[in-house]
Amino acid sequence: MKNTIALIFAGLFFASCGSKPAPAEVKKTAVTPTEETIALSDAQRKNADLTLGQMETRPVESTLNVNGSIELPPENLHTISFPLGGFIKSSRLVNGAAVQKGTVLATIEDVAFIHMQQDYLTAKSKLAFATADYNRQKELNATQSNSQKVLQQAKSDFETQRILVNSLAEKLKLIGITPSKLTEDNISRTVNIYSPINGFVAKVNVNPGKYVGPTDVLFEIINPAETHLSLNIFENDAKNLAKGQKVTFNTVGNPNEKLEAEVMLITQNLDENRTVEVHCHLRGNHQKLIPGTFVNAQIKLKSHSSNTLPDGAIVDWQGKKYVFVETANNKFIAKEVQTGYTAEGYTEIKTPIAGKLVTSNAYTLLTAMKNKAEEE
Repeated sequence: MKNTIALIFAGLFFASCGSKPAPAEVKKTAVTPTEETIALSDAQRKNADLTLGQMETRPVESTLNVNGSIELPPENLHTISFPLGGFIKSSRLVNGAAVQKGTVLATIEDVAFIHMQQDYLTAKSKLAFATADYNRQKELNATQSNSQKVLQQAKSDFETQRILVNSLAEKLKLIGITPSKLTEDNISRTVNIYSPINGFVAKVNVNPGKYVGPTDVLFEIINPAETHLSLNIFENDAKNLAKGQKVTFNTVGNPNEKLEAEVMLITQNLDENRTVEVHCHLRGNHQKLIPGTFVNAQIKLKSHSSNTLPDGAIVDWQGKKYVFVETANNKFIAKEVQTGYTAEGYTEIKTPIAGKLVTSNAYTLLTAMKNKAEEE
């Protein structure tokens, strides 16, 4: 649209020269817009469709543009290992497979599992004998039929054996064997590895026949139900943040889909990039969002009143912002301004400007100035 208006203005400029109306005059004093004055004829101004006005005091809802990513809280990412070494006997999982809590992820086997079960059952049998002997010695001691030393030895044997049974039972629980269900008839060389949560398999690092050790990562499982938005905020902007602020964001791969979140936690330390990490709670069901996805986000800060101009009043030139002020009838000069937040077609102007301002199609004046400079 700006280019179309500029072309119309340029056509009118040369047509006006042919019919000899009052030509546009540009002072040749400098090359910077703030020192250039442009004068238009009535016909040129009419065709440029310029409107004049003044700055308006409007409520401005400050918006902070930041980057971040979709993340999982630590409790929703489970790394699966096995406390003992062994050979993977079976595993049919692939990346992305859905699993429920208690689903068998793999079966592992090793002779050490047999020894652990044997040790537990043997210790349990000896505990039964030690318990009976201790009870018998207590009865004998009550009638002074044995010495105190014999009773103390029986008690020591009983307590030592009970400690051993309990410790072996915990070891069995650690590898997924229920001690109370273990008998001499169901000793097994294999053990199942179960999923601790509902979710999806993110990584599979095993295959049948592979030997794995206690430090090897076998699987990674994620539960996307509690994904959150993690944003990186520079230290100068961190002071404007508060819990409960609304956030609008979109993924880099789908910029047209606007999603919502809310600031929940602001970390109190700076990282090596001098940024603060902000965690935001997602609104709605966003299980389709993949952890690690990069996002662009806008944090809505506190609203405040400020001087504003329509976006059509502001032009960009060589990295700076300008507006046009009417100095006399149909004569305009560019003034550099500092801008702030933009919302609903209006931009905050931080620089005091007096007089009447061009509030629409200001870009046609800048185009005319640039064209005139090239001709000179």
